[in-house]
Amino acid sequence: MRWAAKDVFNPGAVVRDGRLHLLVRAEDEVGLFAGTSRIGLAVADGSGRTFTLSPEPVLFPDNDEWSALEWPGGCEDPRVVESPDGRYVCCYSAFDGTRSRLMVATSDDLVTWRKHGPAFAGTPAADRWSKSGAIVTSVVDGRLQATRVGGRYVMYWGEGTCFLASSDDLVHWTPLECSPDDDRYLTFGEDGTLGSVRVHRVPGRPVLRPVLAPRPDRFDALLVEPGPPAILGAEGIVLVYNGARRVVGNGVPKGVTYQPGYAVFDEHEPGSPLERCREASPPAGLRRLIGQVDGVCFAQGLALHEGQWHLFIGMADSRIGHAVAPAPTS
Repeated sequence: MRWAAKDVFNPGAVVRDGRLHLLVRAEDEVGLFAGTSRIGLAVADGSGRTFTLSPEPVLFPDNDEWSALEWPGGCEDPRVVESPDGRYVCCYSAFDGTRSRLMVATSDDLVTWRKHGPAFAGTPAADRWSKSGAIVTSVVDGRLQATRVGGRYVMYWGEGTCFLASSDDLVHWTPLECSPDDDRYLTFGEDGTLGSVRVHRVPGRPVLRPVLAPRPDRFDALLVEPGPPAILGAEGIVLVYNGARRVVGNGVPKGVTYQPGYAVFDEHEPGSPLERCREASPPAGLRRLIGQVDGVCFAQGLALHEGQWHLFIGMADSRIGHAVAPAPTS
């Protein structure tokens, strides 16, 4: 298949009709950017370990209102979740050759998709370089489903730094902002009692609020990027994210390596991390990744199927890895 002739990697994952389905990023061998990216659908056989890729892509640059944003780089890095009403929501990156924008599409069957355009349309972040939309989910009827947190859907996003956004409909998203130079001070009345206190505010300027940032001398020293959809559980919101750091040998830069890690956020305040792994390491079989981009180990798809977690990993921007772990029974 020419549209997937060069590389297939970075999949989103979801369960439909009792079977694992992947939305995979595939590249051809044409164009300025190592090939144009398109998104295809792959369906698992009964074992859940062998997938068949459909002959035609399902989400791709087309002659539509979004062609200027999606061409010639293409549609990249899909993350897909099931919504409570049975639809599927895909967050993907559109690359026009200069800028990457986070986009949203919806489908009833994973085959026919409606593009809704930039996730942050109508906000100051609409034209910002942005990627990696990881929507918060919870376990419903044995599979993952998008869930509201504090009355709204929540998504972790970003590439070098991780930010937060919220939505009422899973399509239109508002980034979380803060005013880092906002301040308050107190004055008291003549009696000096707490009852006479006055609160004075020093106004600040709103900016995007980071919720995870790189840490020096660790696996995520260069950047942090949300991985698969996050999961709301008993301990909070668990986000698997991808960290990267520069590799240096004898004082000479040797490239960049990626490793997945995790963070746990407060379910009542999704922008506040409670826990974050100190170090991370890919499985032994993924330590030497050679391909289009050597050293990339990029966790992106996560599904709960038949009592097991299935994590799907982009390997060297060239192929797909699959890791399995038992899911708790309670």
